[in-house]
Amino acid sequence: MFLSFEGIDGCGKSTQARLLAETLRSEGRDTVLTREPGGSEGAEEIRRLLVEGAGERWSAETECLLFTAARRDHLERTIRPALAAGKTVITDRFADSTRVYQGAARGELRAMVDRLHDLMIAVEPDRTFVIDIDPATALARGNARGGKEDRFESLGLGFQQNLAAGFRALAQEYPDRVRLIDGSGSVEDVAARVRAAA
Repeated sequence: MFLSFEGIDGCGKSTQARLLAETLRSEGRDTVLTREPGGSEGAEEIRRLLVEGAGERWSAETECLLFTAARRDHLERTIRPALAAGKTVITDRFADSTRVYQGAARGELRAMVDRLHDLMIAVEPDRTFVIDIDPATALARGNARGGKEDRFESLGLGFQQNLAAGFRALAQEYPDRVRLIDGSGSVEDVAARVRAAA
């Protein structure tokens, strides 16, 4: 199984991806937990270019190319080998993030995003969990984290609201694959909703 977690910055998807991986491992399933951008040596190098620095560091088109390059390396070196070995792969972000961040919220580049995906990636998760939360709450969480990886949070609440709408639209566009998960309440509450939607 190939599973992905998506959502706006600060929604709790990384925590939920980790919790599901821990649960599956406790059930005896060989599980790989990975992330994007990143998840392989080359992709981690590209990650630093993408998530650090000024909010307008790259154009949406350049971002799209960088994310696709990172994803291709991640796919070749981590995801495909793990799936071929019979492992479950859980990734914290995948192609849906590019569809929303660069394809809808940053530049209306969805057609280009889809063409690049079809050409270079051509893989979709078996199931995607979108953690849906109030953008103002998520932004406050993201800003409270601190650190250097805050380039997208620096684009403000309006950007986060656009992202949230984009992720909700994906759940309607891909109803067989994408599950919209209410991200309110405790971490345990959200984890239970994820398991129920699996």
